[in-house]
Amino acid sequence: GGVCYLGVFTTQFREELLKEWRDKLLELRLPHSAGCSVGTTLNDPNRVRAWCLDGLPSDNLSVENALILHNARRWPLMIDPQGQANKWIRRTEKDKLDIVKPSDPNLIRVLETAIRFGRPVLLESLGEEIDPVLEPILLRQTFTVKGAEMIKLGGNTISWSNEFRFYMTTKLPNPRYSPETTVKVTLLNFTVTPEGLSEQLLATVVVKERSDLEDSKNSLMVNSAKMRAELKGLEDQVLELLADKTRNPLESEQVIVTLAESKKKSQEIEVQVREAEETE
Repeated sequence: GGVCYLGVFTTQFREELLKEWRDKLLELRLPHSAGCSVGTTLNDPNRVRAWCLDGLPSDNLSVENALILHNARRWPLMIDPQGQANKWIRRTEKDKLDIVKPSDPNLIRVLETAIRFGRPVLLESLGEEIDPVLEPILLRQTFTVKGAEMIKLGGNTISWSNEFRFYMTTKLPNPRYSPETTVKVTLLNFTVTPEGLSEQLLATVVVKERSDLEDSKNSLMVNSAKMRAELKGLEDQVLELLADKTRNPLESEQVIVTLAESKKKSQEIEVQVREAEETE
């Protein structure tokens, strides 16, 4: 729900919606994590740190937007009047990125080349309407011909690379997109709010005045990610042992010992992860 619907809203509206959803989960007695949100559920500390180094603003709204962007099935359309998302995409994709505008006469040719060779494309300065010629891309209307995945764009049939990525940004502060458009894209609101600006300024001050705190935070993020990866490996190991049909888990001493050790280790890692997250 968060990935599909929250992207277009500001922080305040997102929190209000999440509260309503959590209350409904409690009412229906559905199991869920306390305080669940897009940030806590999808967070990847190492990836977020890399994004921030590439220019992603460090406020919660921007980080949530980035997490939604990388977990959504539809291509992102970013409301970006201050140009922060545009700058981040440019720095993240670096030299591989093809940048075009709706008025560019070579738009279709650039898209065809990018789709064929799996290059990222940034369509910037978008208005309130999207050219219908882009619909096959937005809807990912691919089909298979002799085992190869293809797509029809502007009257031409070209091969489709799964490495292709498509980003759209608009400088309009309050665009009004039709329902037909909003269901084809993932709308993300990168508009800077007073709360977001305060968080960004605080992060900048910390980096300048207390670099030791910033280094400590980065170290905690890296350690937390490593511990989560180790915990995931232990869980996979347990599942692999239980799935082995050649032995009975209840009769194999090796399996029982491994399960006990894995459980103990996982509990230790979970404690360390919680401590690291609280400290961060």
